[in-house]
Amino acid sequence: MMLKLNRLFFALWPGEAQRRACDEAARELRLKMQPGGYLSSPDRYHITLLFLGDTVSPESEAAALKAAAKVRAAPFALNLELASSFRANKKIPWWLGPRETPAGLTQLYDRLNEAMLSARVLPERMKFVPHLTILRDAHLPLPVTPIRPVAWNVDEFVLLRSRLDQKPMNYEILGRWSLDGSAPPPPPPSQEQLGLF
Repeated sequence: MMLKLNRLFFALWPGEAQRRACDEAARELRLKMQPGGYLSSPDRYHITLLFLGDTVSPESEAAALKAAAKVRAAPFALNLELASSFRANKKIPWWLGPRETPAGLTQLYDRLNEAMLSARVLPERMKFVPHLTILRDAHLPLPVTPIRPVAWNVDEFVLLRSRLDQKPMNYEILGRWSLDGSAPPPPPPSQEQLGLF
């Protein structure tokens, strides 16, 4: 049976000011380095938190939405201060990222990952390296390069669907959740606490 394409991932979704600043940094780097390839569209900028897969079932999608609503984490400041690249086969993506991962981002990632595992939604296992892709298919790698810092007060996360059926490809926001710093809900009482044993 052919599995239906349904590419889903949780991400940080920047505001317009961050998109403009990242686009300016991308254009400056491209002008200076002449790497070939093509710039990512600013309206698709994001930082992936968890990738859920290419063929997520409707049941897993519903479970992911429900579990994400239970995640509690505080807002945090994220400063994109560096540009660099990954080597992926012959295609080299360039990206912007923080000098150090903020504790708030690590906490959000951990809580979101735990929520998915509890809901039996298994994200793809990959090392978490927060980055925002600005250019694809570069012909040369980009050494770590300081940029004019892009300040971003992160106060939400989203679940996105890659709309590969659209030209150009786009993202559809399926859900968005605020980071309000409230405490996580208490776990349900055990059978022992309920006096059943």
